[in-house]
Amino acid sequence: MASGVQVHVSRIGLGAMTMAGTYTTGGELDDAESIRTIHRALDLGVTHIDTAEIYGPFHSEEVVGQAIKDRRDKVVVATKFGLVSHSGGGPGVTDSSAGNVKTAVEGSLRRLGTDHIDLYYQHRVDPSTPIEETVGALAELVAQGKVRHIGLSEAAPDTIRRAHAVHPVAALHTEYSLWTRDVKAEILPLLRELGIGFVPYSPLGHGLLTGQIRTVEDFADDDWRKTNPRFTGANFQRNLRIVDEVQAIGAEIGATPAQTALAWLLTRGDDIAPIPGTRRVTRVEENTAADGIELSAAQLDRLNNLTPAAGERHDEANMATIDR
Repeated sequence: MASGVQVHVSRIGLGAMTMAGTYTTGGELDDAESIRTIHRALDLGVTHIDTAEIYGPFHSEEVVGQAIKDRRDKVVVATKFGLVSHSGGGPGVTDSSAGNVKTAVEGSLRRLGTDHIDLYYQHRVDPSTPIEETVGALAELVAQGKVRHIGLSEAAPDTIRRAHAVHPVAALHTEYSLWTRDVKAEILPLLRELGIGFVPYSPLGHGLLTGQIRTVEDFADDDWRKTNPRFTGANFQRNLRIVDEVQAIGAEIGATPAQTALAWLLTRGDDIAPIPGTRRVTRVEENTAADGIELSAAQLDRLNNLTPAAGERHDEANMATIDR
């Protein structure tokens, strides 16, 4: 990915959300395996690790910090602020006020064991704080050397323009995959106009596009996908047909469904750098291999014309926090 402010990363990165058990609040975490996964990713040429203070909260950043302490110069570290209020509101409270930004960055720097964050995102736009105030605070952090580049997540076009007018935005972090293509109409053209790179999260549809999920009954009781509209009822059955088609195309070229889905995403442009998330060495090996997979024009055409996913991509509460 390259942008107008030149952030260069591997075509495929690594999302560290699940290293904090984010799909579920319970369950056993294996930090040693997570660290091995990060090390394996780096060995395979991955240079882009994505985390956030809310993951855990804080645990994912701590794990990433442990994993990169001897390899800091080989990694573009991205983390996010704004979903933890440090003035008393706590985790889950949106706060991108200038004061909260300055407090949040100190915690992230400490947990990551570094003196600078390469890419620092606002995790969700804060309707109570003008974007100009937030980006102004970020610009100060850039001037101080604590942050190299700034980013936005799930921001609306007007917000992106206003933010970019205050300080160059290096990247937008928003969902994009074979089953979430909303960005094609307005967001991607705007990013290319402004020279902003694009980091798709959930490029494997919260795991569904791996082909490993055929029923939600295997999910833990507190797995939030059980309330995601795309994983419930008739929507889920319809969305499995998308997976079947991806699986069929993958079988033609000796690729897994996950590799096929990622290979498709990489054809969307050199300014796109997806961050499939995992805490498993085998998965990071599978995902990174997608960069070497070639799809024929006919296969790309079939993937481009897949039936759109059934259901909204988030529940009502989460949908209210995006595109603003």
